[in-house]
Amino acid sequence: MIAITEEAVVERLRRVQDPELHRSIVDLGMVRGVEIRDGRVRVDVRLTVQGCPLTHRIEREVREAVAGLEGVAGPEAVDVHLGVMDREELARLSATVRGGAAGAPVPPSPFATGALATRILIVASGKGGVGKSTVAANLGAALAARGRSVGLLDADIYGFSVPRIVGLREVPRVITDGVIIPPEAAGMKVMSMGSLVEERQPVIWRGPMLSKLLAQFLGEVQWGEPDYLVVDAPPGTGDVAISLQGQLPKGAILLVTTPQELATSVAARVSAMAARTGQRVLGVVENMAYLQCPHCGERTRVFAGEGGAVLARELGVPVLARLPILPELAEMADAGRPAVLAGGDSEAARAFDSLAAAVDALEW
Repeated sequence: MIAITEEAVVERLRRVQDPELHRSIVDLGMVRGVEIRDGRVRVDVRLTVQGCPLTHRIEREVREAVAGLEGVAGPEAVDVHLGVMDREELARLSATVRGGAAGAPVPPSPFATGALATRILIVASGKGGVGKSTVAANLGAALAARGRSVGLLDADIYGFSVPRIVGLREVPRVITDGVIIPPEAAGMKVMSMGSLVEERQPVIWRGPMLSKLLAQFLGEVQWGEPDYLVVDAPPGTGDVAISLQGQLPKGAILLVTTPQELATSVAARVSAMAARTGQRVLGVVENMAYLQCPHCGERTRVFAGEGGAVLARELGVPVLARLPILPELAEMADAGRPAVLAGGDSEAARAFDSLAAAVDALEW
């Protein structure tokens, strides 16, 4: 009979990842001990919180990993005992995840350092009221529907609306200091100020506090390594926008405008700021470009001008989409249902799927 060793069991357990932190349970210090007796293996695992919603998944994967070890007579010979980490263990886990000592300052975001292959898409506009948040949320959902892993960061701190648009119901879960698990909605991991305050409460914060909050959203939230991080940027070129571009120098900007010259001239200021920080403008989305008659199909231009095309020519980038005015899009946003998830073959769903395909095809 082949002797089973503790070292072999631990090596097998390295294959098991915490489903939320995406790190080996061995590296995270979650394996408290291994005991081998009479052909059976007992594994003591410490979870990060009492009542962890993924308890059964962790237990199953531990049992399957050890059962695959030569000399172990199947899953029935593996006993998994679950407990909860104490404060010292959580402090060590925090230090491991953050890459520094417990209680240390917020580390640089991996998105800022270029350590990840994630495409960072900053959806921006020069002014409010052009549908930027609707575009950001629906584009993220459309990318997720196409099989991409997506994080959606609502950086519009004062005017957050992403939670309503995507139907976000859960709040972030703080495992320990510096380790935050983002909730999920519409197939995306989502983080927003709207998850931390009541929907109708104002955010009365000054610049330094906002910069620190953004650093926490980027450095302490466990995003993993998504294919895309879609950022709903605040309108204009104020404190938050400057901090955002400073913390995401690898981000590429998608400019949202409406057709009239006023909107595009203001949007051009965002591109000018991007040029100063070395960020690339990917393209332009002209929102509210036309209203299509549901009976005859005739298109009516509600806003005068061809601002999206003019802005794109000035910047030397493509117009990635010309989105129509769609009453049902507002209805879906109020209901917390992104267009691509609403079912049926709606014009809104087709429009955002087309935009997602155009973004996905770009060279980054």
